[in-house]
Amino acid sequence: LQKDADVLRALDDGTLKEASLDVFEVEPLPKTSPLWSHPKVFVTPHAAATSDPAHLVPIMLRQMDAFERGEKLENLVDREAGY
Repeated sequence: LQKDADVLRALDDGTLKEASLDVFEVEPLPKTSPLWSHPKVFVTPHAAATSDPAHLVPIMLRQMDAFERGEKLENLVDREAGY
């Protein structure tokens, strides 16, 4: 959803402090891309995390059940803290 040039500009002008990226306009990311060497960019493979359904489905079902019961959800993003 972002353009590589826009990310670079935002990093350079301070709009973004850092960026961890695993998806790009062109896949795979070209060897000539300045994102590879930018000091504020951390590039990870698109498969940086395992997606084992046997592991993920129980977590998703637990979250969905808690949501439907109106209970507090786990691992929520704290927008004030920024993570």
